[in-house]
Amino acid sequence: MSKTPETTTPSPTPPPTPPRRVILVSDGTGETAALMTKAAMVQFTNHDVYFTRYKNVRTETQITAICDDAAKNHDLVISTLVSPQLRQLLVNRARDQGFPTVDLLGPLLVGLGSYFGYQPRAIAGLLHDVNESYFKRIDAMEYTIQHDDGRDLTSLEKADLVILGISRTSKTPLSMYLSHQGWRVANIPLIHGFEVPPELQALDQRRIIGLTIDADDLATIRRARLQRLGQERGGNYADPDKVLDEIEYANEIFRKNRRWPVFNVTGKALEETASEIIKLMASRRLAPPHVLEAWASTPTQVPAKTPGADQKNS
Repeated sequence: MSKTPETTTPSPTPPPTPPRRVILVSDGTGETAALMTKAAMVQFTNHDVYFTRYKNVRTETQITAICDDAAKNHDLVISTLVSPQLRQLLVNRARDQGFPTVDLLGPLLVGLGSYFGYQPRAIAGLLHDVNESYFKRIDAMEYTIQHDDGRDLTSLEKADLVILGISRTSKTPLSMYLSHQGWRVANIPLIHGFEVPPELQALDQRRIIGLTIDADDLATIRRARLQRLGQERGGNYADPDKVLDEIEYANEIFRKNRRWPVFNVTGKALEETASEIIKLMASRRLAPPHVLEAWASTPTQVPAKTPGADQKNS
Protein backbone atom coordinates (compact mmCIF):
# COMPACT_ATOMS: atom_id res chain seq x y z
CA MET A 1 0.00 0.00 0.00
CA SER A 2 1.49 3.24 -1.12
CA LYS A 3 1.86 6.18 1.24
CA THR A 4 0.88 9.67 0.38
CA PRO A 5 3.96 11.84 0.53
CA GLU A 6 3.88 14.23 3.44
CA THR A 7 3.95 17.90 2.71
CA THR A 8 5.93 20.19 4.94
CA THR A 9 4.48 23.58 5.63
CA PRO A 10 7.26 26.16 5.39
CA SER A 11 7.81 28.31 8.43
CA PRO A 12 6.47 31.81 8.00
CA THR A 13 9.11 34.39 7.13
CA PRO A 14 9.59 36.74 10.07
CA PRO A 15 8.53 40.27 9.28
CA PRO A 16 11.35 42.70 8.63
CA THR A 17 12.50 44.58 11.65
CA PRO A 18 11.57 48.24 11.33
CA PRO A 19 14.51 50.61 11.22
CA ARG A 20 15.60 51.88 14.61
CA ARG A 21 16.56 55.47 15.18
CA VAL A 22 19.41 56.82 17.27
CA ILE A 23 19.30 60.53 18.12
CA LEU A 24 22.62 62.31 18.64
CA VAL A 25 22.51 65.46 20.77
CA SER A 26 25.44 67.86 21.04
CA ASP A 27 26.13 71.44 22.05
CA GLY A 28 28.72 71.58 19.24
CA THR A 29 28.93 69.92 15.84
CA GLY A 30 28.04 66.43 17.07
CA GLU A 31 31.14 64.89 15.50
CA THR A 32 32.31 63.36 18.79
CA ALA A 33 28.96 61.65 19.38
CA ALA A 34 28.79 60.46 15.77
CA LEU A 35 32.29 58.99 15.73
CA MET A 36 31.94 57.20 19.06
CA THR A 37 28.50 55.81 18.20
CA LYS A 38 29.57 54.57 14.79
CA ALA A 39 32.61 52.90 16.34
CA ALA A 40 30.34 51.08 18.77
CA MET A 41 27.80 50.20 16.07
CA VAL A 42 30.41 48.01 14.36
CA GLN A 43 29.59 45.47 17.07
CA PHE A 44 25.88 45.47 16.15
CA THR A 45 25.38 44.40 12.55
CA ASN A 46 21.89 42.84 12.62
CA HIS A 47 19.87 46.03 12.88
CA ASP A 48 18.83 48.67 10.43
CA VAL A 49 19.70 51.91 12.16
CA TYR A 50 19.54 55.50 11.06
CA PHE A 51 20.71 58.62 12.85
CA THR A 52 19.28 62.04 13.56
CA ARG A 53 21.76 64.65 14.72
CA TYR A 54 20.80 67.72 16.76
CA LYS A 55 23.68 70.22 16.80
CA ASN A 56 24.34 73.38 18.85
CA VAL A 57 21.85 72.40 21.54
CA ARG A 58 22.26 75.04 24.24
CA THR A 59 18.83 75.67 25.80
CA GLU A 60 16.26 73.81 27.89
CA THR A 61 13.64 74.50 25.22
CA GLN A 62 15.73 72.59 22.68
CA ILE A 63 16.18 69.67 25.08
CA THR A 64 12.43 69.52 25.72
CA ALA A 65 11.64 69.45 22.00
CA ILE A 66 14.22 66.71 21.35
CA CYS A 67 12.83 64.60 24.19
CA ASP A 68 9.30 64.93 22.85
CA ASP A 69 10.58 63.74 19.47
CA ALA A 70 12.44 60.76 21.00
CA ALA A 71 9.46 59.72 23.14
CA LYS A 72 7.21 59.12 20.11
CA ASN A 73 8.98 55.85 19.20
CA HIS A 74 11.20 55.37 22.25
CA ASP A 75 14.33 56.25 20.26
CA LEU A 76 17.76 56.00 21.84
CA VAL A 77 19.26 59.41 22.64
CA ILE A 78 23.06 59.67 22.81
CA SER A 79 24.44 62.96 24.07
CA THR A 80 27.67 64.90 24.44
CA LEU A 81 26.59 67.93 26.47
CA VAL A 82 28.97 69.84 28.72
CA SER A 83 26.28 71.72 30.63
CA PRO A 84 25.37 69.79 33.82
CA GLN A 85 21.93 71.43 33.84
CA LEU A 86 21.11 70.27 30.32
CA ARG A 87 22.50 66.79 31.00
CA GLN A 88 20.30 66.46 34.08
CA LEU A 89 17.24 67.74 32.23
CA LEU A 90 17.78 65.15 29.52
CA VAL A 91 18.10 62.34 32.09
CA ASN A 92 14.93 63.46 33.88
CA ARG A 93 12.94 63.73 30.67
CA ALA A 94 14.14 60.34 29.47
CA ARG A 95 13.04 58.75 32.74
CA ASP A 96 9.63 60.45 32.73
CA GLN A 97 8.91 59.89 29.02
CA GLY A 98 10.25 56.35 28.84
CA PHE A 99 13.03 56.44 26.26
CA PRO A 100 16.65 55.29 26.74
CA THR A 101 19.57 57.70 26.84
CA VAL A 102 23.36 57.40 26.99
CA ASP A 103 25.57 60.25 28.24
CA LEU A 104 28.97 59.93 26.59
CA LEU A 105 30.61 63.03 28.06
CA GLY A 106 29.14 63.55 31.54
CA PRO A 107 30.85 60.66 33.36
CA LEU A 108 34.18 61.60 31.79
CA LEU A 109 33.82 65.23 32.90
CA VAL A 110 32.90 64.15 36.42
CA GLY A 111 35.87 61.76 36.55
CA LEU A 112 38.33 64.36 35.29
CA GLY A 113 36.94 66.95 37.71
CA SER A 114 37.42 64.55 40.60
CA TYR A 115 40.95 63.73 39.47
CA PHE A 116 42.07 67.35 38.95
CA GLY A 117 40.20 68.69 41.96
CA TYR A 118 38.09 71.35 40.26
CA GLN A 119 35.00 71.55 38.08
CA PRO A 120 35.14 71.72 34.27
CA ARG A 121 34.51 75.02 32.55
CA ALA A 122 31.22 73.71 31.06
CA ILE A 123 31.52 76.03 28.04
CA ALA A 124 29.80 74.64 24.97
CA GLY A 125 31.60 74.37 21.64
CA LEU A 126 35.19 74.66 22.87
CA LEU A 127 36.38 71.64 20.89
CA HIS A 128 34.92 73.08 17.71
CA ASP A 129 36.61 76.42 18.43
CA VAL A 130 39.96 74.69 18.98
CA ASN A 131 39.65 72.72 15.75
CA GLU A 132 38.55 75.81 13.85
CA SER A 133 41.54 77.78 15.10
CA TYR A 134 43.89 74.89 14.25
CA PHE A 135 42.68 74.63 10.66
CA LYS A 136 42.88 78.38 10.19
CA ARG A 137 46.52 78.30 11.25
CA ILE A 138 47.25 75.44 8.85
CA ASP A 139 45.58 77.37 6.03
CA ALA A 140 47.61 80.47 6.93
CA MET A 141 50.91 78.56 6.91
CA GLU A 142 50.13 76.93 3.55
CA TYR A 143 49.23 80.32 2.07
CA THR A 144 52.37 81.97 3.44
CA ILE A 145 54.68 79.24 2.11
CA GLN A 146 53.05 79.49 -1.31
CA HIS A 147 53.49 83.29 -1.36
CA ASP A 148 57.03 83.43 0.05
CA ASP A 149 59.61 85.71 -1.59
CA GLY A 150 57.31 86.76 -4.43
CA ARG A 151 57.00 83.24 -5.85
CA ASP A 152 53.24 83.55 -6.34
CA LEU A 153 51.49 86.85 -6.94
CA THR A 154 48.05 85.32 -7.43
CA SER A 155 45.33 85.59 -4.79
CA LEU A 156 47.16 88.43 -3.03
CA GLU A 157 43.73 89.81 -2.14
CA LYS A 158 43.38 86.92 0.33
CA ALA A 159 46.46 87.99 2.29
CA ASP A 160 45.99 89.44 5.76
CA LEU A 161 49.34 91.15 5.33
CA VAL A 162 51.80 91.86 2.49
CA ILE A 163 55.42 92.49 3.49
CA LEU A 164 57.91 94.30 1.22
CA GLY A 165 61.65 94.63 1.72
CA ILE A 166 65.04 94.08 0.16
CA SER A 167 66.99 90.86 0.66
CA ARG A 168 67.85 89.86 4.28
CA THR A 169 65.42 92.16 6.05
CA SER A 170 63.62 89.27 7.82
CA LYS A 171 60.72 88.99 5.36
CA THR A 172 60.54 85.20 5.32
CA PRO A 173 61.11 84.45 9.04
CA LEU A 174 58.71 87.23 10.02
CA SER A 175 56.08 85.91 7.59
CA MET A 176 56.44 82.37 8.91
CA TYR A 177 56.26 83.54 12.52
CA LEU A 178 53.02 85.41 11.84
CA SER A 179 51.56 82.52 9.85
CA HIS A 180 51.98 80.20 12.83
CA GLN A 181 49.68 82.59 14.67
CA GLY A 182 47.09 82.43 11.88
CA TRP A 183 48.10 85.27 9.53
CA ARG A 184 48.07 84.70 5.79
CA VAL A 185 51.18 86.60 4.73
CA ALA A 186 52.69 87.28 1.33
CA ASN A 187 56.19 88.69 1.19
CA ILE A 188 57.67 90.29 -1.91
CA PRO A 189 61.32 91.30 -2.45
CA LEU A 190 62.22 94.79 -3.56
CA ILE A 191 64.95 94.50 -6.19
CA HIS A 192 67.00 97.53 -7.17
CA GLY A 193 66.05 98.64 -10.66
CA PHE A 194 62.71 96.82 -10.78
CA GLU A 195 59.30 98.32 -10.18
CA VAL A 196 57.01 96.94 -7.50
CA PRO A 197 54.53 94.37 -8.87
CA PRO A 198 51.45 96.07 -10.36
CA GLU A 199 49.25 93.55 -8.51
CA LEU A 200 49.78 95.62 -5.35
CA GLN A 201 47.71 98.49 -6.72
CA ALA A 202 44.49 96.49 -6.47
CA LEU A 203 45.00 95.60 -2.79
CA ASP A 204 43.87 97.30 0.38
CA GLN A 205 46.91 99.55 0.85
CA ARG A 206 46.49 99.42 4.63
CA ARG A 207 47.52 95.75 4.54
CA ILE A 208 50.91 96.47 2.95
CA ILE A 209 53.95 97.17 5.12
CA GLY A 210 57.63 97.76 4.44
CA LEU A 211 60.76 96.60 6.22
CA THR A 212 64.00 98.54 6.40
CA ILE A 213 67.32 98.09 8.20
CA ASP A 214 70.53 99.91 8.98
CA ALA A 215 73.00 99.67 6.08
CA ASP A 216 76.00 98.60 8.16
CA ASP A 217 73.99 95.86 9.89
CA LEU A 218 72.66 94.59 6.57
CA ALA A 219 76.13 94.46 5.03
CA THR A 220 77.35 92.45 8.05
CA ILE A 221 74.43 90.04 7.77
CA ARG A 222 75.04 89.52 4.06
CA ARG A 223 78.76 88.93 4.54
CA ALA A 224 78.00 86.32 7.20
CA ARG A 225 75.57 84.61 4.82
CA LEU A 226 78.15 84.50 2.05
CA GLN A 227 80.70 82.97 4.44
CA ARG A 228 78.25 80.24 5.46
CA LEU A 229 77.70 79.47 1.80
CA GLY A 230 81.44 79.49 1.09
CA GLN A 231 81.08 82.42 -1.29
CA GLU A 232 83.14 85.19 0.28
CA ARG A 233 83.46 86.78 -3.15
CA GLY A 234 79.78 87.38 -3.64
CA GLY A 235 80.01 90.30 -6.03
CA ASN A 236 78.01 93.33 -4.95
CA TYR A 237 75.70 91.45 -2.59
CA ALA A 238 77.50 92.58 0.57
CA ASP A 239 79.29 95.63 -0.80
CA PRO A 240 78.51 98.54 1.58
CA ASP A 241 77.92 101.03 -1.23
CA LYS A 242 75.59 98.68 -3.10
CA VAL A 243 73.75 97.80 0.10
CA LEU A 244 73.20 101.50 0.77
CA ASP A 245 71.92 101.97 -2.78
CA GLU A 246 69.38 99.14 -2.25
CA ILE A 247 68.17 100.60 1.03
CA GLU A 248 67.78 104.06 -0.49
CA TYR A 249 65.92 102.54 -3.44
CA ALA A 250 63.51 100.77 -1.06
CA ASN A 251 63.08 103.92 1.06
CA GLU A 252 62.21 105.88 -2.07
CA ILE A 253 59.47 103.36 -2.87
CA PHE A 254 58.15 103.69 0.67
CA ARG A 255 58.14 107.51 0.40
CA LYS A 256 56.04 107.26 -2.75
CA ASN A 257 53.56 105.02 -0.94
CA ARG A 258 53.01 106.80 2.35
CA ARG A 259 50.08 104.59 3.34
CA TRP A 260 52.54 101.72 3.81
CA PRO A 261 53.96 101.79 7.35
CA VAL A 262 57.67 100.98 7.51
CA PHE A 263 59.25 98.99 10.33
CA ASN A 264 62.96 99.20 11.04
CA VAL A 265 64.15 95.70 12.01
CA THR A 266 67.67 96.73 13.01
CA GLY A 267 68.66 94.89 16.19
CA LYS A 268 65.12 93.63 16.82
CA ALA A 269 63.95 90.11 17.55
CA LEU A 270 61.23 88.72 15.31
CA GLU A 271 58.77 88.69 18.19
CA GLU A 272 59.28 92.39 18.78
CA THR A 273 58.65 93.36 15.16
CA ALA A 274 55.69 90.98 14.96
CA SER A 275 54.17 92.54 18.09
CA GLU A 276 54.47 96.03 16.61
CA ILE A 277 52.81 94.88 13.38
CA ILE A 278 49.96 93.17 15.22
CA LYS A 279 49.33 96.27 17.33
CA LEU A 280 49.14 98.41 14.20
CA MET A 281 46.85 96.02 12.33
CA ALA A 282 44.65 95.64 15.40
CA SER A 283 44.31 99.41 15.70
CA ARG A 284 43.20 99.45 12.06
CA ARG A 285 40.79 96.57 12.78
CA LEU A 286 42.48 94.49 10.09
CA ALA A 287 43.79 91.62 12.22
CA PRO A 288 42.02 88.26 11.75
CA PRO A 289 39.53 87.91 14.64
CA HIS A 290 40.84 84.54 15.85
CA VAL A 291 44.41 85.87 15.82
CA LEU A 292 43.49 89.04 17.68
CA GLU A 293 41.70 87.08 20.42
CA ALA A 294 44.65 84.75 20.95
CA TRP A 295 47.17 87.60 20.89
CA ALA A 296 45.16 89.77 23.29
CA SER A 297 44.90 86.96 25.83
CA THR A 298 48.61 86.10 25.75
CA PRO A 299 51.13 88.70 26.96
CA THR A 300 53.90 89.16 24.43
CA GLN A 301 57.29 88.26 25.81
CA VAL A 302 60.22 89.51 23.79
CA PRO A 303 63.29 87.39 24.46
CA ALA A 304 66.72 88.85 24.60
CA LYS A 305 68.40 89.00 21.23
CA THR A 306 70.67 86.04 20.65
CA PRO A 307 74.07 86.48 18.99
CA GLY A 308 73.88 85.90 15.28
CA ALA A 309 70.08 86.02 15.18
CA ASP A 310 70.11 88.62 12.43
CA GLN A 311 72.05 86.21 10.22
CA LYS A 312 68.82 84.29 9.67
CA ASN A 313 67.11 87.28 8.06
CA SER A 314 65.86 87.09 4.51
